[in-house]
This record gives sequence, C-alpha cells and structure tokens, in this order.
Amino acid sequence: MVKILDDGLDEMAARALLGLPLRMAVTAGTAAVVSLMLPWRLCLMWLALQSISEAVSWPLSRRQGQGLAVSAAIRLGHLATVASGACIWMGLGALLWISGTPQGAISAVVLWLAVVFFAQNNAYQSPTGFVVGGAIPGLAMLAFVIAGPNPLHLPLIPVVGLLILALSFAGDGVMRTLAIRRKFDETQAALHARDAQYRVLADNVTDVIAMNTFSGRRVYISPSVTQAMGYTPEELFTTNNYTFLHPEDSEWVPRALAHLVETGGETTLQYRVLHKDGHALWVETNFGLVEVGDAYGEPLVISVSRPIDARKALENDLVEARRRAEAAAAAKSDFLANMTHELRTPLNAIIGFSGVLKGSPRLTGNDARHAQLIHEASNTLLELINSVLDYSKLEAGAVELEVRAFDPADLARTLAAMMTEQASARGLELKVEIEGGTAPLMGDPSRIRQVLLNYLSNAIKFTTRGGVTIALSQSRDGPDHDRLRIAVTDTGIGVTPQQVEHLFDRFTQADASVSRQYGGTGLGLAICKRTVELMGGTLGCDSQPGQGATFWFELTLPRAGTLPEEVEAEDETLEAPLRVLLVEDVEMNRELISALLEPFAVEIVPCENGLQAVEAMKRGGFDLVLMDVQMPVMDGLTATRAIRALPQAHARATPIIAMTANVLPEQVAKCLEAGMDDHIGKPISPAALLGALSRWSGGREAGAEVLTASA
Repeated sequence: MVKILDDGLDEMAARALLGLPLRMAVTAGTAAVVSLMLPWRLCLMWLALQSISEAVSWPLSRRQGQGLAVSAAIRLGHLATVASGACIWMGLGALLWISGTPQGAISAVVLWLAVVFFAQNNAYQSPTGFVVGGAIPGLAMLAFVIAGPNPLHLPLIPVVGLLILALSFAGDGVMRTLAIRRKFDETQAALHARDAQYRVLADNVTDVIAMNTFSGRRVYISPSVTQAMGYTPEELFTTNNYTFLHPEDSEWVPRALAHLVETGGETTLQYRVLHKDGHALWVETNFGLVEVGDAYGEPLVISVSRPIDARKALENDLVEARRRAEAAAAAKSDFLANMTHELRTPLNAIIGFSGVLKGSPRLTGNDARHAQLIHEASNTLLELINSVLDYSKLEAGAVELEVRAFDPADLARTLAAMMTEQASARGLELKVEIEGGTAPLMGDPSRIRQVLLNYLSNAIKFTTRGGVTIALSQSRDGPDHDRLRIAVTDTGIGVTPQQVEHLFDRFTQADASVSRQYGGTGLGLAICKRTVELMGGTLGCDSQPGQGATFWFELTLPRAGTLPEEVEAEDETLEAPLRVLLVEDVEMNRELISALLEPFAVEIVPCENGLQAVEAMKRGGFDLVLMDVQMPVMDGLTATRAIRALPQAHARATPIIAMTANVLPEQVAKCLEAGMDDHIGKPISPAALLGALSRWSGGREAGAEVLTASA
C-alpha cells in the first residue's frame, strides 16, 4: 500500500513538473484579470506567493520527472506545495468574495470551483493529492461562505447548495477516476506480469525464437541466441538473417523457405550455422508463416531453432556402429564359411575312409570296431558342425521357408518308422497317436520334420524304459487355416520347471551332467525354437523330474486342396560306365572319391586345379565333372565359367557338379550362377555321390528333368 501511495505521489509530481509552464502562464493571466477587480498591489502580492510556491515545487518534483527514486521527505514536501498552492488559489477567491462587488462574488465562486475540479485530476495519479489539493480546500471554502463575511448580503442557501452540488459532482468524478485508475492498474499489473512471464521464457528458453521477413530482415530474436551462437541479439540485428549460414547450406535453405512461402504450412530443416568463434554448428529449425497483413510489406517467418550437434554426433556414432556391425556380421559370415569349409574338408576324408574301412571284409575284431567308432565319432562331429551352421543361418535370417502341400499324419508316421529301430535298440516302444482326422496343409514339411526329429531323438536319448509317443491333432482355426499340434511324450528323466525356462536357449541343457552322460551341444532345441518361430508358431515343454516330458509345438497353416502326385524315385545305380573328370586339389580327397567309386564302372581322370580342368575339357570325352570350389591357381567357379565359355559343344553339354565344403545357401547359389548343375556337400555321402552321378549320367537335360521331378 505504501508503495502504491509512493508511486501515485511520484506520478503526480512528475505530471506537475510537466505542467509548470502552463500553470505559471495561467497564474500570470489570472493576476492580470483579477487586478481589474482588486487593488493591483494585492494582485501582485498574490502572484508573488503563487510563484514562490511553484518555485519550491520545481526542485521537489524534478527527480520524479526524471524517473528517479526519491525519499519520503521529498514526496511530503511536494505534497505540501500542492496544498499551499490550492490554499493560495482559494485565498484569491475569498478576496474576490469579500470585495463587495457582484463580479467579485461570481469570480470567487468560479475560481473556487475551478480549483476543486482541477484538483480532481490529481485523483488519477494520487487520491492523496486530491484530498490535500481539492477536498480539504473545498470544505474550507464552504465553511468560509457559511461563516465568513457576506458584503453583498446574498442569500447563502442557493449559493451553498450549488457549491455542495458542485463538490458532489467532483467527488463522483473522483470515484469514477479512482475506479478507472484501479482497473487500469490491474490491467497494467496483469500486462506486466504476462510480459514478465514472456520475458522469463524468452530469456531462459534454450531454443532460439526468431521472427524475420522473407527477405531476411530480423524483426525479433530471443536472448537465447547468445548461448547458442555467441552473438548478442543487438549484434545480429545489424545483419541479415542469412548472414551466418554455412557456405554449403547458404543456397538451399533460402530456396526451401521460398517454397514454404509459396505453399504455406510448416517445414523443419536441419542445416549448419557459423558460431561467433568460427566453428560450424548444426541446428534444427521449425519454420512457419505468420499472418500480419501489410504491416511489414512481405511475409513474416517465425522460427524455433535448437542446436543438434549432440544428436548429429549420436547419429554419426550410430551410422558408424551400424557400419561396424555390418562389417562384423560380414566377418562372422566369412569366418563361418571358412571354418565350415576347413572343418568339412578333413571330415570328408575321415568320414569317407572310415566308412570304407568299416565295410572292408579284411578288418575283423577290434580293428573293425575301431573303424566303426571312428566313423560314428566323425558323424557326431559333423552333426555338431551342421547344428552350429543351422543355428547361425537361422540367427542371421538366411533361412527361407519352402511352402508346399504335405500330409501331417504321413510325416509323423514316416519319422516314427525311421526311428523305430533306434527306439527298439533301447527297449522302447514308439507309437503314433492321431486325434481325429487330418487334412493336407501348406507349409515347409522339411522344417517340421527337422523339429519333430529333434524331439524324437531327445526323447529316445533321455528315456531308458517305457516308451515314446507322437501325438498329433488338427483343428479349425478360421475359414482357411488349421491349427496343427504335434507333441512328443516320453517316460524319461524329465526336467524341473526352472530348467524348462532355459531349455530352448542356445548351448543350454538341463545341467552339466546331461552333457557328460548323454552328449549333445545344447543347440538342437534352440534350432527348434528359431525354426518354429520362423514359421509363426509356438513351442514349449511340460515336465516334472522323474515323470517324463512332453515337448510340443503348434503351427497355424493354410489348408491345401490336394496333395501333389508322388514321383517315383529313379534307381540311383550306375547302369553304364562313366568317365568322370575329378577336379580336386587335396590328394586324399581324390583318393577317397576313387575308393568310393572303385566298385562301379567309373573311370576317374584327376585334376589338381581349375586351370587343368579347363585344358582337359577342351579335349572332351567326359560324361560329367566333379568340381571342387576352393583351389589354387584357378578356383572352381572361375573354371566353370571358363568351361561354359569354350566353343566346343561338349563344354556346354557336360554336367558339372560342385563337390565342396562350401555349403551355405549363398555359396550354393554362387555355384549354380557360375554354370554348375548340382551341388554335393562335403563330407561326401556315398549315397549322395552315387545319386548325383546317376541323375546326371544322361547329360544336362536329362539330369535337370530328374532333379525337377524329384523336387
């Protein structure tokens, strides 16, 4: 309240200072006019008193007029000059009242009312000023008229009544003025508060808010630009908006804003600006048009900018991380391909020669058993390599599903028949239970067979008595799909619920003793999980220790109309003598192929590299070619392309079969793209080798027909 009073008195003093010349002119004019009715010496004395009052008022109001702070004593001193000035004017009216002339009495009343209504204006700046300079002198005027001399013996009731009415009007005006001032003060306070809020936002927001004309003239820019760019708003206002754009962005950014003006709406741009210290700074700015009519003569663009150097650095880090990840994935793929080749190459000889040895009639007793053990161990190692390879392909998303019609019941019965001998060897009963009927479905039967085979192998491995049951059910799941559930239940050792949670993780088994007692890598179930999920299904295990286990998986597959007619497999025997070009750089592999084909009418012509194979094919006379891929001098892919480019007709007609440890899908695809007709993976299976020779012994066209029919 004290501050409001002080502010009002200061404002009244400041306005009084501004009106001082006009008041002195009015004072002098009044003295001249009154001298016609009163003695001039008295008028001169009155003029001197009023001039002294104004002279005292000037130093007491000068600081307020300059907007400077003053003490309470100065405010009270100026208020005293206001009171003294009002009293001097009221005193002049009293002199005119007692002059004894009608014109003096009229002039007195006019003068009194003028003082009161003039003082009313002070109420807008300070109610105190009105009370001191208007209300109190007005009441003194009434008391003087009522109790003072009345030389003209005028009837006082009308005069006093009119004076009271005038004072009432003045009071009403004061109340209205105070109400207006109060509302004005409230509005001003609200505006100041809002302006303070906007100022706080503008001064403390980290984003740079700016408004510019389309041509680049700055209209407003927030103080946060100093923290962002190092320049103060004042420094920037002396430059064009496009001054500090990075040279590489200085052309396209104005074009983008021109397009914004043409199309309207908003746009967000990322570009660089130059900091005051010279380095480039990435910013992201949201631009929008502001409708201001013709106030600026061209469109205004409002922008909100924020530095994004940290984000750009993160984006660059992510790009670099992605590049490193892709490089690591490529390195992993190359490593997997190389390791697969390097492992399969010696395994080819181990499995091949151990297979030849175990079938040799010259080995007996422990020698035959040792050869059998070597063969079984090498096949176990091959199974491990295949599992790692399968899981790596699944993890890399390199497995594509083959969708064709199949009968789930036939698939289950076929696998059961295949595993019956193994189950019987352990004294187990293996049976198939089909709930309700089944119908042909569309899916990948080879992948489903892989999962079911893994379940069956584990069930037989971990069960010592009792049996294993394959349970199959098929139910409707929508108008065109069926829900297929296949479960394998055993009476084996079982697992705990805690172990079930991790059974389908890679390299995980129930406990360490399982691996020691039963063998295995812990990849089989992980492969099953990835495979089933690839087909959009779910899988799981229900088990209790010592009570067996049920491993199941469910798939939702489209129904198939009919099964395709089965094509009878041709008898894969060699009915006619063959002349085969064997291209293989490893001597023991050449010896192995010769040993495997020794019982058959096959003449083998060996070559140690692709260049020798090309020279041999120029001469011709071969029924087919067995081609390794990774060889010195010239690899198998290059050699195949060179052979297919030879002008001789037999070079294009002779089947070329890849015989390599490169078995990844992309590696097989490269073999076929190079012009090869088929692929046999190492380690070489005698059955696969004979089957390939049988298929392609009739030439490329006959072999392609057989391969298509079997597919």
